[in-house]
Amino acid sequence: MKRNLQGLVALLLLAPIAALAQKTEKVDTLIISKIKDEGLNHSKVMDILSMLTDVNGPRLTNSPGYKKAADYAKSTLESWGLQNVAFDQWDEEFGRGWQLKKFSLQTLEPSAFQVISHPKAWTPGIKGTVLTEAIYLDVKDEADLEKYKGKLKGKIVLFSAPVVVKPGFKSDASRFNDSTLLQMANAHLEAEGQGGPRRPNATMQQQQKLTYAKWELCEKEGAVAVLEASPASRLEDGTILVSAATVPYPPSVSFDKRVRAQHANVPKLLPQIVVADEQYNRLVRILQKGSPVKMELSLETEFTNAGPGFNVIGEIPGTDLKNEVVMIGAHLDSWHSGTGATDNGAGSAVMMETMRIIKSLGVSPRRTIRIGLWGGEEQGLIGSRNYVKRVLGERLDKTRPYDSIKLKPAAEKFSVYFNMDNGTGKYRGIYLQGNEAAGPIFKAWFKPFAKMGASTITIQNTGGTDHQAFDAIGLPGFQFIQDPIEYSSRTHHTSMDVFDKAIEADLKQNSVITAAFAWIAANRDGLIPRK
Repeated sequence: MKRNLQGLVALLLLAPIAALAQKTEKVDTLIISKIKDEGLNHSKVMDILSMLTDVNGPRLTNSPGYKKAADYAKSTLESWGLQNVAFDQWDEEFGRGWQLKKFSLQTLEPSAFQVISHPKAWTPGIKGTVLTEAIYLDVKDEADLEKYKGKLKGKIVLFSAPVVVKPGFKSDASRFNDSTLLQMANAHLEAEGQGGPRRPNATMQQQQKLTYAKWELCEKEGAVAVLEASPASRLEDGTILVSAATVPYPPSVSFDKRVRAQHANVPKLLPQIVVADEQYNRLVRILQKGSPVKMELSLETEFTNAGPGFNVIGEIPGTDLKNEVVMIGAHLDSWHSGTGATDNGAGSAVMMETMRIIKSLGVSPRRTIRIGLWGGEEQGLIGSRNYVKRVLGERLDKTRPYDSIKLKPAAEKFSVYFNMDNGTGKYRGIYLQGNEAAGPIFKAWFKPFAKMGASTITIQNTGGTDHQAFDAIGLPGFQFIQDPIEYSSRTHHTSMDVFDKAIEADLKQNSVITAAFAWIAANRDGLIPRK
């Protein structure tokens, strides 16, 4: 009751402010019409996306593929007339680059079939082509480890348990319906969780200990490679989810003392390959029936020199308020079993197309409009967080919300950051990240796009992507609400994250709305208000 009363009071207090903001917000309808015409009728967004994905392929951070895509983005932005286009190098080490040079895995006996599979990132390769038997590591407790000693040398080990696969009766793709959007619009802001990270219980610790013992056994016994089932049971029909190679550590080693697979001083790793659930299950069933499985494996990988990562930055300079900045962005890096189309080639293509559309207007904005294409998002928002720390400021105590922030002079001139990173789906509105004062402003800005289905303003937070780097130090940073399409059900971090899964009409809409928001923010009288 108390919470509802507080919410009612807040709404009553904000109502006059919201009405005033919508009346005073100026939306240049002529410019919006030009943006719509350019973005909907002369779009280059799919051409950009194809170059980023089809041509340059997957863009693992610090990999040759990432560098090729960054070179393409830089040269393209320069060709459109953007200024100060540069590789923005981090001031911290990331680790080695990696790419897959050659790979094949097939079963020869008891019957021949090509195995749907993909190596994990930063996994080592093997010399030549290996013809060997497979063994299923059926371990329920530490006592079970004994029966595999002396039997794994030179073998391919099926490491994980089979995955339950059932027919899919629900559609992969969906859009937000009106009732869901209404719930989002009427939502309250939930309090941030307190109490720090969850501590593992005794059962979890025992399972972690057993998993480490399995890795240790495979390494000591000289297994040639490890196969694992795709870790998400939702991904039936041969789709696989692949990320970084596992670096085994016993539970006694704290997380801050562990290193990731890309680090040069990582412990020796076994080659690790993820297999489609249906085929992994088949291999296990064959072995459990006592029938030998003979497999042929070829795996060539390449590591590149360790070093810092980098982002791609460029801008359209402003005029009378050129020292003030409006920023848009998306992460350029991806995982590697697909081509990173919906995560996040789509966002990068939309942000590049946004800059092209704004340049096509033939007039300069008052404030500088800057694009950031971030690296290292998949490893923890590294690129955007490093940029924010170097350029804008940082939170000195990560456990405290906003009273330990140290801002740099550039932050005082920073207006707003808009991000896209939730797949190919069209914009339906925006998450306010608890910034109530921005709500009425964005409501006015969305009015020209209401007929396109974009008008929902929610006070809610959303996480997992680069706007959080700005929001963490109290600067206005926002992610648009997007229709889910197949993002969580099929394409996120998977082998099916490819160009064919992108929806042209949705990406055109997103480019137009982003361009309009960037333009209006760059030309309004004041900066976007902060929390």
